[in-house]
Amino acid sequence: MGEGDPGPAARLADRRLAGSTGRPEGRRGRGATANPAGRYEAAEREAFDDGWESDAPAPLRTEVRPERTASVITRNTSPDIPFDRSLNPYRGCEHGCIYCYARPTHAYLGLSPGLDFESRLFTKPDAARLLARELGARGYRPETIALGTATDPYQPIEREHRLTRAVLEVLAEARHPVGLTTKSDLVLRDLDLLAGMAERNLILVAISLPTLDPRLSRRLDPRAPRPDRRLAAMRTLSDAGVPVMVNVSPIIPGLTDHEIEGLLEAARAHGASRIGHALLRLPGEVKDLVADWFAEHYPERRERALALLRQARGGQENDSRFTHRFRGEGPYAEMIGQRVRLAGRRLGYEFGRMALNTEDFRPPGAQLDLF
Repeated sequence: MGEGDPGPAARLADRRLAGSTGRPEGRRGRGATANPAGRYEAAEREAFDDGWESDAPAPLRTEVRPERTASVITRNTSPDIPFDRSLNPYRGCEHGCIYCYARPTHAYLGLSPGLDFESRLFTKPDAARLLARELGARGYRPETIALGTATDPYQPIEREHRLTRAVLEVLAEARHPVGLTTKSDLVLRDLDLLAGMAERNLILVAISLPTLDPRLSRRLDPRAPRPDRRLAAMRTLSDAGVPVMVNVSPIIPGLTDHEIEGLLEAARAHGASRIGHALLRLPGEVKDLVADWFAEHYPERRERALALLRQARGGQENDSRFTHRFRGEGPYAEMIGQRVRLAGRRLGYEFGRMALNTEDFRPPGAQLDLF
């Protein structure tokens, strides 16, 4: 059983499947409005109102299960990603961001990219031990590890499981560079580790902030901290000497694109020194989930948002080609990029990832060799 396969019991147990049509199966405090079957399922169920259920559906509980893996560092050779290795201590994400491009990965587990993705979560309890083993392997060469590329390393269950903290302790001991991406001010819990790593130029923390509007944020990423708390986290990190990037991502046409300049000004005032940005992506099942979300929350904006996105995606709603998938192309995408660049230069930002220190690396436990 390889990484990403929690076993047949987890794939088959308690599948709350409903089609993306019919009455939405949304839950209060969740991002997705439905729980459609994954694309690899042999059968699909469709929800409909038979007149017997008039009450709102019961709150959806979060389920957490352990996943045993043989390794935790994932490698990539993508030409448009500025790192070649990443680590995610969790699968699925309770933040429930409706636009999350990682949602389709739950289909590989026999689960739905909809509500299952944000309520049926998997931990990697051996992450720190496996990481230490991989960093200590003969011939390992350090380059920045991206932490939190698919799911947020500081999602709510991190308070209990502390896997991200354990991973950071291994990286700090090894003096290994890491680029950390999160939406959560829980990152401040580990300020002691982050500040120490910053002194050696081993850390960059990126805070994702697609909107400053708290009402919109509750709908876009319902279980992530409010925008003001993310800004406050930027300030605390920066004051402690930890370099901070603001990730203006995703930029959603017709919904958040008007906020670019104001958002960059707010983040700069709170200590962010670098910018990252990406246009909304709709891979796999995310396309229908986002369309349903618009129909539920902003029906009057749905067609305009998708039309603008198609302008930037070669007439389609998603373009997976390297060098195109993050920024798009055409007049609308070029305008977005120009606005980010002009505002960033005016405010004194640096662009993109910073070069981190790889010279001080020492395999975990290497200091014991002195005795």
